[in-house]
Amino acid sequence: MFQKRDFAGLLLANTILGAAFPVQLILGGLAGLMLAPSPTLATLPSSVQTLAGMVAAAPFSLLMGRFGRRVGFALGGLMTLLGAILATQALISQSFILLCAAHFLMGAGWASFQYFRFAAGEAVETNWRPVAISLMMSSLLIAAIVGPQVFIAAKDLLAPIPFAGAYAATGLIAVLGIVPLGLVRMPRRKREPTDEPPNKFASLAALRRPAIRQAIGIAAVSQGVMVFLMIPTPIAMVGCGFSKATASDVVRWHIVAMFAPSFFTGFLIKRFGAQTIATIGLVTIATAAIAAALGLSALHFYGSLIVLGVGWNFGFVGGTAMLDAAVSESEKAAVQGANDTIIALISTICAFAAGFVVSSVGWAVLAMISGGIILVAIAALAFDRNTSQKVKSGP
Repeated sequence: MFQKRDFAGLLLANTILGAAFPVQLILGGLAGLMLAPSPTLATLPSSVQTLAGMVAAAPFSLLMGRFGRRVGFALGGLMTLLGAILATQALISQSFILLCAAHFLMGAGWASFQYFRFAAGEAVETNWRPVAISLMMSSLLIAAIVGPQVFIAAKDLLAPIPFAGAYAATGLIAVLGIVPLGLVRMPRRKREPTDEPPNKFASLAALRRPAIRQAIGIAAVSQGVMVFLMIPTPIAMVGCGFSKATASDVVRWHIVAMFAPSFFTGFLIKRFGAQTIATIGLVTIATAAIAAALGLSALHFYGSLIVLGVGWNFGFVGGTAMLDAAVSESEKAAVQGANDTIIALISTICAFAAGFVVSSVGWAVLAMISGGIILVAIAALAFDRNTSQKVKSGP
């Protein structure tokens, strides 16, 4: 079923490198709050990290299309390592600007890791692609459990400088994650004689196809609203009197909920279809937003963030499977790059807006805005599908 060596190397590398994500997530808000000149700028490092993902998404896709997946993933690991070193120095020198620059580098590195899910589909037979994508996402469950523990264990290792040890640990994770890539021998895609010449605007043309447009829309909205609710969670919880350890635990269970369903999401997609599962994901995210708006107790934070994670998984994995089925081999580099750029753009807007909204009008209003975005997205997708079906059926 699987190209065992390639898939094993990808799976192990993704598992290790993914552990950096929750550490960066927790640190972005807390270190930002410590160094920011104003509380409204506390989420700026996390927002800059998301911005870097948008900037780097398409270049990484094109780079992998030309030089192979392994080169792109290794470069992402090196950028994460450099970002971790700069972040450690930022805390030592108490430089907020340097901290933002460090998160920009780590965000660019994380952009490359997003292509593990597509690489997984390329390492298996066509009919097993949804399962392979889902299993690759499930590997991040280990990261979700290990990452916050790394933060707790390492944050004071370089005392008296708070959090510096956790950033140093992120750099070590990046180094260890590059090692399994030595198992990967996936060849670069060779152009067939019948392939059309590369078109720089192929991605823009493909966006006009309803199947691709809907797949990108579902994944982008799922990711954007998840970021909008997730990034300010530690700040909102600390502001409500919860400890940093409790805030970290909520983030951990949220990330567990993001990736644990991946053990069966792929099989659900094979059974019911990617579009159905993705739509269920959007409805689940809306439910999470409603739960978050209902209160500020620990139960509300835990419950809403866990439900949010499950909804994101269904929406994002479903959207990814829809996109994988809708593109040809020759379109992959351009369309996947456009997909992740659009997702990162939406995430960047949501990340920057989250800090302003939570500091100015509060957590409950932020949650209600999230629910409204999802409802608008569901209505827009339904309209787009109905319009597409009418066009296909003709007058």
